[in-house]
Amino acid sequence: MKQQSITSLPLSPEEERRRRMIKYSIAMGVRVLCIVAMLFVHGWWLVVCAAGAILLPYFAVVVANVHSDPRGARVVRPGGVEVYRPEGPPYQPETPHPAARAADAPGTPEDQPR
Repeated sequence: MKQQSITSLPLSPEEERRRRMIKYSIAMGVRVLCIVAMLFVHGWWLVVCAAGAILLPYFAVVVANVHSDPRGARVVRPGGVEVYRPEGPPYQPETPHPAARAADAPGTPEDQPR
């Protein structure tokens, strides 16, 4: 089995969430710039800025939700549980002494009601 290295593990959920939030925040910042630019531009630039302001939220969500791990390694999980079988003769339970068996047998005087 391949040895698992700590550097090949995927990102923690907190780190992954932080990276997605950064991507989304950058896209929303560009959207705000498009909205502000619509106040100052004319002609085709107005249409480009309007399209950016309208379409960027969709693409920001799609890009932020794409799972991309820069390390790209898979986690190696151990195989199934192996049963331990010691070498040597099989286990034989200890048999009690014959006198002890007779004393524990039903119908002895200790078992009779008084």
